[in-house]
Amino acid sequence: MPDHSPLIGTVVAGLVIAFFLGAIAHRLRVSPIAGYLLAGVCVGPFTPGFVADASLASELAEIGVILLMFGVGLHFSLRDLLAVRHIAIPGAIVQIMAATLLGMGIGRIIGLAPLAGFVFGLALSVASTVVLLRALQSRKLIETERGRIAVGWLVVEDLVMVLALVLLPALASGLAGGKGALSLPWVIAGTLLKVTGFVALMLIVGRRLLPWALHWVVHTGSRELFRLAVLAVALGVAFGAAKVFDVSFALGAFFAGMILGETQLSRRAAEETLPLRDAFAVLFFVSVGMLFDPATVTEQPFPLLVTIATIVIGKSFAAYIIVRAFGHPNDTALTISASLAQIGEFSFILAGLGAGLELLPEKARDLILAGAIISIFLNPFIFSIAVGRSNPGKEQPVGFAGNGDRERPAGRHIILVGYGRVGRLIAAELRSASGSFLLIEAQPDLARRARGDGFKVVIGNAVEVAVLAEAGIVCASHMLLAVPEDFEAGAIVAQAKAIRPDLTVIARAHSDEQMDHLIKYGADSVVQGDKEIAREMLRLAGRGASKLSPLKHGEPGRT
Repeated sequence: MPDHSPLIGTVVAGLVIAFFLGAIAHRLRVSPIAGYLLAGVCVGPFTPGFVADASLASELAEIGVILLMFGVGLHFSLRDLLAVRHIAIPGAIVQIMAATLLGMGIGRIIGLAPLAGFVFGLALSVASTVVLLRALQSRKLIETERGRIAVGWLVVEDLVMVLALVLLPALASGLAGGKGALSLPWVIAGTLLKVTGFVALMLIVGRRLLPWALHWVVHTGSRELFRLAVLAVALGVAFGAAKVFDVSFALGAFFAGMILGETQLSRRAAEETLPLRDAFAVLFFVSVGMLFDPATVTEQPFPLLVTIATIVIGKSFAAYIIVRAFGHPNDTALTISASLAQIGEFSFILAGLGAGLELLPEKARDLILAGAIISIFLNPFIFSIAVGRSNPGKEQPVGFAGNGDRERPAGRHIILVGYGRVGRLIAAELRSASGSFLLIEAQPDLARRARGDGFKVVIGNAVEVAVLAEAGIVCASHMLLAVPEDFEAGAIVAQAKAIRPDLTVIARAHSDEQMDHLIKYGADSVVQGDKEIAREMLRLAGRGASKLSPLKHGEPGRT
C-alpha cells in the first residue's frame, strides 16, 4: 500500500509550501498570492523534488475558481459602481482595449495567431482584486474618492472578464473545423441565447428560491447546515449552469453569489464560506504556478520584459491618461494607475481557458504567469512611489466624519472596536448616554453603515499601531472589544496594552477558554455571553444566580 494517495500528497504539499512562501511574501509586504504561485512552481514538473499530480491540481483549481467567482458575486456592489460610473465604466473599457492591443502587438512579435494574441492581451488587461484591495487598504484609501473609483474600475474589469469567459469558448468553437467566420455569428448567438436563458432563470426563479431556501435553513438554527447550504448553492448553481446551459462554472458561481449578495444573509454567507474559499483559492494559485516553466525567464527574456512593461507601464499609463482626461486630479490618476500595475486571478483563469481550448500556446501562458508573479512582487513598491506615504488625515474618506484630530473627542473617551451585532448595541447605548467614543471598524461595508448611523469611525485593523493612534488611544479611558474572534481580539489587547498599559480593556468571549486567552493577553474584564444570558433568565424567573459570574477580571475586584 502506498504511503499516500496522489490527492493527499498534492493537497498537503501545495498547502504547506504555500503557507511558508505566503508567510515570507507577507513579511516582505508583498501579496501572499506571489508566494502561492511560487509554491506551485516548487511542486511543479519543471523543478526538482516532489511533483504534485497536475490533473488533480487542475480539478481542485476548478473548485477554487467556482468559490472565487462566488465571492466576487457576493461582494459585487451595483451601488458602488453606479456612484463612479461616469469614470469607471468608460475608463475601464478604454484601458482594457488599450492593454489588449498592446498584448496583441507582443503576440505578433512572438508569432502568435490573431485570436491567441487577443486572449494574451486580454489576460494582461485585468488587475487582481486581492492585490488592488490590499494596496488601497494599506494606505487607508479604500473609502476615499480615488479608492472608490479604483474599486469601481475593477468591478467593470471583472464584468468584462466574466463576459469574455462566456464568449471565448464560442469563438473557439466557431473558428474550429475550418468553418471560420461563416459559423461564428451563429455560435455566438447560440451562446448568448443560452446565457440569456440562464440569467433569466436566475433572476426570475433563483432570486426568489435561493434566499427563501437559505432563510428556511437559518430558522433551523443549525450553523453547520447553513454553511453546507451556501456551499451547495455556490457549487450546485455553477455545475448546473455548465451542464444545462453549457456556460462556464465561473458565470454560474458569479450569479449565485450576486443573487445571495442582495439578501440580508450575504455577510453571513461570506463569513461561513471564507475558510473553504481561501483554502481552495490557495490551491488554485498553486495549480497555476505548477504550469509555469522557470526556463521562460532565460529562454524568452525580451518577450518577458515587454510583457512586464505592458503590465506595469503600458496599461497604467493608459489609465493615467484616461483619468486625467476626465478632469480628475493627479493623485487620483496616480493611485488608479499604480493599483492596476499588476495582473492576477482573472488572468490565470483566462489563460487556463485559452490553453484548454488550444487557443493559447504554452509559451504565451508562461509569459502571463511570469508577468503576474513579477508584477505582484513589484506592485507594493510601485504603489509607494506613485501614491507616497499619504497621511490619512490629508484626504478624508467620502462622507466621513471622525478621522483626524479635529474630530477626535476631547478628554478621555472610549474606543469601541467592531460594529457587528454587539458593537451596534454598545454604540447605540453610548450615544443615548451621551458618551464620548470613537469606533474602529476594519470592514468597509460595516464602516459605511456606522457612518450612515452618525458615528465617528476610524477605518482599519485595530491591531495596527497607526490605527490605534488615529483613534486617540493615548487619551482614551476604556477600550471595548466587540469583535467575536478571540484570536484577533487577543492581538488587539496585546497591542493596546503595549501602547497604554494603564488602559482599561473590556472584551467579549464565547467560552471559558476564550476568556482565559484574553485575560492572558491583558484584558481587564471579559464578558461571557452564555453566562450573561443564563444570569438574566434566572433573574427574570426570580431565582438566584450567585454561582454564575458574568465577568472575568484580570485583577480581582477590577470592573
